Amino acid sequence: MTGRRTTRGAAGTTDGTGGTDGFELRTDLLTRVAHAHDASHYLLRPEVVVRAHDVDGVVAAMREASRRGLPVTFRSGGTSLSGQASGAGMLVDTRTRFTRVEVLDGGERVRCQPGATLRLVNGHLARHGRRLGPDPASEIACTVGGVVANNSSGMSSGTTRTAYRTVEAMTVVLPSGTVVDTGAPDADPRLAALEPDLHRGLAELRDRVRGSATMRAEVERQFAMKNTMGYSVNALLDHDGPVKILEHLMIGSEGTLGWVADVTFRTVPLLARVATTLLVFDSLERATDALVPLGASGPEAIELMDAASLRVAAADPKADPSMRSLARGAGITGQTALLVEYRAATDDALAPLQDAARAVVDGLALELPATLTTDPATRERLWRVRKGLYTAVAGARPAGATALLEDVVVPVPDLTGTVRDLGGLFARHGYEDAVTFGHAKDGNLHFMITPRLGDAAELDRYAAFSDDLVDLILDRGGSLKAEHGTGRIMAPFVRRQYGDDLYGVMREIKSLCDPRGLLNPGVLLTDDPREHLRDLKVEASAGGEDAPLVDRCVECGYCEPGCPSRTVTTTPRQRIALLKELAVAPEGEREELQQAYRYWGVQTCAADSMCVEACPVGIDTGIVMKGHRARSNPAVVQKGGEAVAGAWGPVVNVLRGALGVVQQVPTPVVRVASEVARGVVGTDVVPRVDDDLPGPGPRRQVDGVGAGEPRAVLFASCMGELFAPAPRGLPDVDGSALGAASALRALCERAGIGLAVPEGIGGLCCGTPWASKGLPDGAARMARRVLDALWTATRGGELPVVCDASSCTHGLVETPHHLSGEDAERFARLRIVDAVTFVRTDVLPALADRGVAVERQGSVVVHPTCATVHLGAVDDLRAVAAAVADDVVVPAAWGCCGFAGDRGMLHPELTAAATHAEATDVAAGERALPGVRYDAYVSNNRTCEMGMARATGRDYVHVLELLEAATR
Repeated sequence: MTGRRTTRGAAGTTDGTGGTDGFELRTDLLTRVAHAHDASHYLLRPEVVVRAHDVDGVVAAMREASRRGLPVTFRSGGTSLSGQASGAGMLVDTRTRFTRVEVLDGGERVRCQPGATLRLVNGHLARHGRRLGPDPASEIACTVGGVVANNSSGMSSGTTRTAYRTVEAMTVVLPSGTVVDTGAPDADPRLAALEPDLHRGLAELRDRVRGSATMRAEVERQFAMKNTMGYSVNALLDHDGPVKILEHLMIGSEGTLGWVADVTFRTVPLLARVATTLLVFDSLERATDALVPLGASGPEAIELMDAASLRVAAADPKADPSMRSLARGAGITGQTALLVEYRAATDDALAPLQDAARAVVDGLALELPATLTTDPATRERLWRVRKGLYTAVAGARPAGATALLEDVVVPVPDLTGTVRDLGGLFARHGYEDAVTFGHAKDGNLHFMITPRLGDAAELDRYAAFSDDLVDLILDRGGSLKAEHGTGRIMAPFVRRQYGDDLYGVMREIKSLCDPRGLLNPGVLLTDDPREHLRDLKVEASAGGEDAPLVDRCVECGYCEPGCPSRTVTTTPRQRIALLKELAVAPEGEREELQQAYRYWGVQTCAADSMCVEACPVGIDTGIVMKGHRARSNPAVVQKGGEAVAGAWGPVVNVLRGALGVVQQVPTPVVRVASEVARGVVGTDVVPRVDDDLPGPGPRRQVDGVGAGEPRAVLFASCMGELFAPAPRGLPDVDGSALGAASALRALCERAGIGLAVPEGIGGLCCGTPWASKGLPDGAARMARRVLDALWTATRGGELPVVCDASSCTHGLVETPHHLSGEDAERFARLRIVDAVTFVRTDVLPALADRGVAVERQGSVVVHPTCATVHLGAVDDLRAVAAAVADDVVVPAAWGCCGFAGDRGMLHPELTAAATHAEATDVAAGERALPGVRYDAYVSNNRTCEMGMARATGRDYVHVLELLEAATR
């Protein structure tokens, strides 16, 4: 994915950071190399990378680019596949500081900035039963900026709920620096006053296109189907005023006409009742013949998967059994499947759709019996494969091959012939492993091939294939791009698709908006017939121990929104791209990159593994960074780590004593001393001491709970010993917080549930500190000690092990990775349960049976932890909070706090960046409350509570501490 590339423009190599006029400008090598990568198969290294702070910063950055003679490319999510988010001049980051979401009119409308992901926006809207119209498969990572720039649609958007059809207003920033709010009452006269040539020119183009029967008919034909080729010239027919024409030309313009600073969408209902079915046919023809009757039954989505796609589905262990069963018997030969979904707001509204669906399905000749399911888990398994087809196939591609996803559309009646002819093209050009899938209801097909673009002969083969593809799609009256945008990949073919007259109109639009050609040259429009074959990303291997872990990365960017370091250093996608660049970099560049990578890549990775939760090909960049830490630790450090694991009890005593001393010394003195030590020894070794650092907590209790038979074994976290409970975290409660372990013990005692405690608990640990710091020998030694203690305490796995801190629960779950042979097998037989799950399943019902009253709170804000996600316990955390509070709020922007044990003290900038968005959400929620604060702030891990307290200025407590106080 990286390494060799053809170069356009000089790439500077000087280090430098500047901040002025509302933006930060970086020219250091690592930043430029990291930002060269996006989800496309193009690679252009920018000369400078700018992070704009606000609209004025974007204007100033464009002014600076003009002064330097550099073209400008805007980048938000970097999930676009056609090359429109990469440039060799100035790359402007418009994601980091532009994430605000404002819900309007009870969710009927929403105003967003370009850096907000669709998942974030829809999270805000879900509370109001609404969502955005566009629903691309990349919603976890794609941003509003890209959705507007590409005129995104998706599986259920059709042509009526695209960005173009649902945008109500926007703030447009033109290359000249003019800023226009298209929703303002005086927007049109303001545009006429500030940009008279543009205003007049758009009106003239409108009249010219409307006055030509030929052009008018062609525009209407082209945009009757999904179409993101060229500019949205249908705006010249759909709108009268130049400002509204400009607004809609901006949609789908891919950063070539201006920048959208914010956009207001009309939303659509969130249809929460869903019925889904998988229809498997013995041939493509039977599947496409079923489209007309199925379409008449009112489905939201009909997704086509060809035989190659079904083979991928059948190999996915997490797919629905109906998909996996296809591989049995004679296997998958020419079968084709349709994944059909119906949605409605209520069960009553869904019922007639289900009846209509069954009436159609009963008349179809199917390979397998079809079931119309409303089960959410089954639906998730069915859609998991469809949404992950691109990345699953791409992740399994041969070494050195590029995952290249194409996106075309034809009239639905031509779909059968098009798919058949595509198969012929694949065979003729040697792409027999290609997979085809898509939005069949719209005639929109995606297919993926895996050429080796670094090989000259293969590049020629790909070029010939592209020419034949253009012939095939245009001869059938289709569009070469339906939803992914023109980008670089189809820019040379825009003239052919639209003809000379409409292409000339597009050229005039570009000249009117961007007369100097500053924005994104080579994208969307080009006179270079080989534009699509230049600046190609050539796959490289990371080499060594990293290669098997990261080489399958497709740089989709799905990992980025959940990464704690995304706004402060690098993301998982960038960490992997840099590893590959390091493997092939010239010697001078390699040394500079290696030196910078220690901090930007390794040290500031929280290693929380949230990336693997989002990664469609299962890459855990956290594990990779732990490996780098382990290899950088010399033998003496490894031995020291092992020794500490063997004497953890005394070490904890020393640490508790040190924390006690810190509490007695004035904070400024301690802070200065810690900063001096950090300067001498290193910031990745010595933590920074701040005034919010808690003193030591109570020692872990060695006695069990209850006199009868224990129901579980309590493995209390040593974090509770190291850090005292939050002093002001419980609202209106007689008495202070007890700490998570003590709260769990008290709750179990009230519920009549017995707990055992493993022998020697004071010297045991989940092992996470050693694993996180790259000390495998220490992790293994502690794992063996924990196994011996728990094997005895649980009677060989008979009792579950309950841990009071989610990160420690997850650390215990991961313990078999640090063991081998029989030890690993024995530990795998232990059942590890987080305390919130145990309380939900066992303690709360027992408390109810005993008639224990719960004093309820009004509102509680909840911070789920990364470990809670890995454990699948987020719903349990919510449920326990709901047992105490009437209103349980999980901020839409929540994410890993980045505290990561002690990493928040070693690199406080990491936690500050990671918690910023969530803290902003919490503050916004507080402002809407009568008392301007929630009744309580809860999580389920002590250091995460510390991180969120630091970010919000509110004391967070473990949710069990709140429940314990409410049941006193």
